[in-house]
Amino acid sequence: MSTAEADGITARYYETDEERLLEFEADGKTAAIAQNTEGYAMLKVRPSADGDELERYYGFDMALDHAAELLGVSPSDLPVPERARDMGM
Repeated sequence: MSTAEADGITARYYETDEERLLEFEADGKTAAIAQNTEGYAMLKVRPSADGDELERYYGFDMALDHAAELLGVSPSDLPVPERARDMGM
């Protein structure tokens, strides 16, 4: 697992057998971005790592925008751990 923190937002990146996951938490709110472990599928945005999918995106920037919206912050405020920076198509 790798983590990053900025402006009260914590980001955690980790991998399961099926997915790469980037979870964000800020002020009790959560958002997650998931991609298959091979790293070539669309990104899924969820309210939490195990939550129902809300939307799919090809680009990481679009997924980050949606995650930021769920948290009520600006996308530029989201810290992204180094290992998660290559997510997206």
